[in-house]
Amino acid sequence: MFGMRKAWERELGAAVDELVGADTLAFGGVGIAGTLLPVTEAYHRVEAALGDHPEEVRRQLDRVLADGTPAGRAYAATLLERVDPEAARAAWTSLRDDPSEFTTFVGCVMDRETLGTYASRRLAAA
Repeated sequence: MFGMRKAWERELGAAVDELVGADTLAFGGVGIAGTLLPVTEAYHRVEAALGDHPEEVRRQLDRVLADGTPAGRAYAATLLERVDPEAARAAWTSLRDDPSEFTTFVGCVMDRETLGTYASRRLAAA
Protein backbone atom coordinates (compact mmCIF):
# COMPACT_ATOMS: atom_id res chain seq x y z
CA MET A 1 0.00 0.00 0.00
CA PHE A 2 1.31 3.45 -0.90
CA GLY A 3 0.84 4.94 2.57
CA MET A 4 3.08 2.24 4.03
CA ARG A 5 6.17 3.41 2.19
CA LYS A 6 8.80 4.67 4.55
CA ALA A 7 10.03 8.25 4.47
CA TRP A 8 13.46 7.19 3.16
CA GLU A 9 11.82 5.30 0.29
CA ARG A 10 9.76 8.33 -0.69
CA GLU A 11 12.82 10.58 -0.45
CA LEU A 12 14.96 8.18 -2.46
CA GLY A 13 12.20 7.85 -5.05
CA ALA A 14 11.95 11.62 -5.41
CA ALA A 15 15.74 11.97 -5.72
CA VAL A 16 15.88 9.19 -8.31
CA ASP A 17 13.06 10.84 -10.31
CA GLU A 18 15.16 14.00 -10.34
CA LEU A 19 18.13 12.05 -11.74
CA VAL A 20 15.96 10.35 -14.37
CA GLY A 21 15.07 13.78 -15.77
CA ALA A 22 18.47 15.44 -15.26
CA ASP A 23 19.60 17.81 -17.99
CA THR A 24 22.82 18.92 -16.31
CA LEU A 25 25.72 17.02 -14.81
CA ALA A 26 27.27 18.86 -11.86
CA PHE A 27 28.81 17.21 -8.82
CA GLY A 28 29.45 20.42 -6.86
CA GLY A 29 28.30 24.00 -6.64
CA VAL A 30 27.94 25.95 -9.88
CA GLY A 31 28.38 29.57 -10.84
CA ILE A 32 29.93 32.41 -8.88
CA ALA A 33 27.80 31.68 -5.81
CA GLY A 34 28.57 27.95 -5.89
CA THR A 35 24.86 27.13 -5.87
CA LEU A 36 23.94 23.45 -5.64
CA LEU A 37 21.50 22.55 -8.41
CA PRO A 38 18.47 20.46 -7.35
CA VAL A 39 19.83 17.58 -9.43
CA THR A 40 23.19 17.76 -7.61
CA GLU A 41 21.36 17.65 -4.29
CA ALA A 42 19.39 14.65 -5.57
CA TYR A 43 22.65 12.93 -6.55
CA HIS A 44 24.02 13.48 -3.03
CA ARG A 45 20.79 12.15 -1.47
CA VAL A 46 21.00 8.96 -3.55
CA GLU A 47 24.70 8.67 -2.70
CA ALA A 48 23.90 9.03 1.02
CA ALA A 49 21.25 6.29 0.78
CA LEU A 50 23.88 3.87 -0.59
CA GLY A 51 25.21 3.22 2.91
CA ASP A 52 21.87 2.25 4.45
CA HIS A 53 19.97 0.80 1.51
CA PRO A 54 22.46 -0.49 -1.09
CA GLU A 55 20.11 -3.05 -2.68
CA GLU A 56 17.27 -0.58 -3.17
CA VAL A 57 19.62 2.10 -4.51
CA ARG A 58 21.18 -0.44 -6.86
CA ARG A 59 17.71 -1.32 -8.18
CA GLN A 60 16.86 2.35 -8.68
CA LEU A 61 20.13 3.01 -10.50
CA ASP A 62 19.20 0.33 -13.02
CA ARG A 63 15.97 2.26 -13.61
CA VAL A 64 17.90 5.50 -14.21
CA LEU A 65 20.25 3.71 -16.62
CA ALA A 66 17.24 2.35 -18.50
CA ASP A 67 14.95 5.40 -18.51
CA GLY A 68 17.15 8.36 -17.68
CA THR A 69 18.30 11.31 -19.76
CA PRO A 70 21.96 11.28 -20.86
CA ALA A 71 22.95 13.29 -17.77
CA GLY A 72 20.83 10.99 -15.60
CA ARG A 73 22.58 7.91 -16.96
CA ALA A 74 25.95 9.52 -16.28
CA TYR A 75 24.92 10.14 -12.66
CA ALA A 76 23.71 6.54 -12.32
CA ALA A 77 26.91 5.03 -13.74
CA THR A 78 28.96 7.28 -11.45
CA LEU A 79 26.98 6.08 -8.41
CA LEU A 80 27.36 2.47 -9.56
CA GLU A 81 31.14 2.88 -9.22
CA ARG A 82 30.54 3.04 -5.46
CA VAL A 83 28.48 -0.15 -5.16
CA ASP A 84 29.45 -2.34 -8.07
CA PRO A 85 32.56 -1.36 -10.05
CA GLU A 86 31.99 -4.22 -12.52
CA ALA A 87 28.46 -3.04 -13.29
CA ALA A 88 29.73 0.53 -13.54
CA ARG A 89 32.35 -0.48 -16.10
CA ALA A 90 29.68 -2.36 -18.06
CA ALA A 91 27.40 0.69 -17.92
CA TRP A 92 30.13 3.10 -19.09
CA THR A 93 31.07 0.65 -21.85
CA SER A 94 27.48 0.49 -23.09
CA LEU A 95 27.29 4.31 -23.08
CA ARG A 96 30.55 4.80 -25.00
CA ASP A 97 28.86 5.22 -28.40
CA ASP A 98 25.97 7.37 -27.18
CA PRO A 99 25.89 10.61 -29.23
CA SER A 100 23.34 12.38 -26.97
CA GLU A 101 24.56 15.61 -25.45
CA PHE A 102 24.13 17.11 -22.04
CA THR A 103 25.35 20.15 -20.13
CA THR A 104 28.20 19.81 -17.66
CA PHE A 105 29.18 22.29 -14.97
CA VAL A 106 32.50 22.43 -13.20
CA GLY A 107 32.40 25.48 -10.96
CA CYS A 108 31.64 28.44 -13.24
CA VAL A 109 32.50 26.59 -16.43
CA MET A 110 29.52 25.34 -18.39
CA ASP A 111 30.10 22.95 -21.26
CA ARG A 112 28.26 20.57 -23.60
CA GLU A 113 29.47 17.04 -23.99
CA THR A 114 28.27 13.79 -25.52
CA LEU A 115 27.55 10.91 -23.21
CA GLY A 116 29.88 8.76 -25.32
CA THR A 117 32.85 11.08 -24.83
CA TYR A 118 32.16 11.36 -21.11
CA ALA A 119 31.82 7.57 -20.77
CA SER A 120 35.12 7.01 -22.62
CA ARG A 121 36.88 9.39 -20.25
CA ARG A 122 35.43 7.64 -17.20
CA LEU A 123 36.59 4.26 -18.55
CA ALA A 124 40.06 5.62 -19.21
CA ALA A 125 40.27 7.04 -15.69
CA ALA A 126 39.06 3.83 -14.01
